[in-house]
Amino acid sequence: MDPVFLQIGTFTIAWYGVLITLGIVAGVWLGTRMARQRGLNVNLFSDMILWMIIWGLVGARLVFVLTSWGQFSGTPFPRILFDVINLRAGGISIHGGLIGGILVLIYYTRRYKLNFYQYADLCVPGVAFGVIGGRLGNIMNGTDTVGRVTGWAVGYRWPDSARAFHDGMCQPNANPNMDLSQYCQQIGGQLVMTAPVHFTQLYGVIIGIILSVASYFWLRSRKAGWAFWQFWLWYSILRAGWEETFRLNPLLPNTYLSQGPDKAGIGLFTETQLISIPLIIVSIIMLIRIRQQPDNPVPVKAKGNLPAGEQAQTP
Repeated sequence: MDPVFLQIGTFTIAWYGVLITLGIVAGVWLGTRMARQRGLNVNLFSDMILWMIIWGLVGARLVFVLTSWGQFSGTPFPRILFDVINLRAGGISIHGGLIGGILVLIYYTRRYKLNFYQYADLCVPGVAFGVIGGRLGNIMNGTDTVGRVTGWAVGYRWPDSARAFHDGMCQPNANPNMDLSQYCQQIGGQLVMTAPVHFTQLYGVIIGIILSVASYFWLRSRKAGWAFWQFWLWYSILRAGWEETFRLNPLLPNTYLSQGPDKAGIGLFTETQLISIPLIIVSIIMLIRIRQQPDNPVPVKAKGNLPAGEQAQTP
């Protein structure tokens, strides 16, 4: 796996950024098309999307840094400032990106007195496409979202060239739950992990595909917010119950751990799993409430411009 998509001199473009961008572009195109079909304000929606992307990236990086501070705490000042903002090195939180985007959406819908859910629903396919692009980028990086060592038949032995096994994973005591250095050996002058692991990046890609297909059916509902809360429900269930269960993340309460070449490669409970529990409960409650509400009226015509005398403002 090579994380570099294009290199011109010292300037590089990573696969991670390219693939996420493609997912976002596809989502923006589809969301804009649906906004026009539903008679919503297309120009205002386009403006929302721009700022949701910007603040979504800020939120995604901020939450990653806060939850992975151990990767930065030993770096001297002012180098640490560069490392914190260096997105090209990888490391973002999907939950943080969603929070950043939602805050922008809340601002716009309150500023222009719009129905939050009517616009939030349109963002669901784009987020699902972004999940696919991000996890494909993780595969190209090799270092991101690595799975636990497993003896199951699904175990994947990464190639020696993958970055994931040339870094801190093979250093003694690098993982707070298990010393993985025993599964590493010197190959080509570098420490390389030779044990099979869960291919959690691929699990994430499959989850994104499932959500993308499901969003088509969720968006057929004429109840505003149905697609929005269905996404939160099933993303939380699939991420916490499938991907995160087998992902090499620290356990907050070390409730259950089984990883090794003769074990399942399961860990409970990580930070993401704990966060997902209240999200699942809230999503179910909101879906029950939305189901009891009347359907949205069928749109008569599309409104492409801002309300008279209104100009979009940046949040």
